[in-house]
Amino acid sequence: MQKTFTEFSTNAFLKIGNEELLEIYRAPKRPDLYTFIRTNANAVEVVVDSVPYTIAPHSIVALTTMHFFQFVSGKDLVVYQFNREFYCIKDHDQEVSCAGLLFFGNSHIPIINLVAKEYKKLDTLHEVFLDELETKDTIQAEMLRMLMARFIIITTRLLKAKEGLVDAARTTKIDLLRAFNLLVETHFKEEHSVAFYADLLFKSPKTLSNNFSKLNKSPLQIIHERIILEAKRLLIYTDKTAKEIAYEVGFEDASHLSRLFKRHTSLSPSDFKKSIQNIA
Repeated sequence: MQKTFTEFSTNAFLKIGNEELLEIYRAPKRPDLYTFIRTNANAVEVVVDSVPYTIAPHSIVALTTMHFFQFVSGKDLVVYQFNREFYCIKDHDQEVSCAGLLFFGNSHIPIINLVAKEYKKLDTLHEVFLDELETKDTIQAEMLRMLMARFIIITTRLLKAKEGLVDAARTTKIDLLRAFNLLVETHFKEEHSVAFYADLLFKSPKTLSNNFSKLNKSPLQIIHERIILEAKRLLIYTDKTAKEIAYEVGFEDASHLSRLFKRHTSLSPSDFKKSIQNIA
């Protein structure tokens, strides 16, 4: 089952369906779409950036356009996919935008477990989505965007409750982390210093470090982890050499990436590549 909304004037589209939408990801690839997967009574098996996950029944997982995603198994799913033109060009509160908490507020993919009241609420919202897709009029696009905003607001609230982000002080720190993550995502291939990002955020490097220490992350650690993640993606999913990958993530000398990679993984890039090939 799949239903698609397309707005030709903006090239926006929204896809709503079940596991059939995920069949094209039997081999790992970037979705190039913002994707929500909601499980019902069955678990789903997926692989994100070479890490296997079992998503429990009655849960939601949110994926950005940067992940390498593989669908392994699952049924009776609810899947929403949309491009930037559908939702992200709209003016939204920072927490529920495409640069919001669900997509850039974590160092891991967010998985939200739902209680009965929550998934019944989302079931009702899903029925409204399907009904609106059948209503062809001049305000259909705006209605669908409003429904997606409602879905993201509900999901963001659930994530905040799960992560304990309800007090103002901690929420402020998470907002700073999200802004930092978004900047790192944009610039990590060229800029590796905390000072660069601190300047963009009008903070001192020390202020960033002090804020992030309470979140069990240092700014430099986030930068390095993003570089290592990209290097892993390129080693797993492309035939690029370690030298080519080093240059792509901003190192003139491949040995600099090799040292960083080994410090984080205990393997050199070439040994990591061999280990993946042996598993395959």
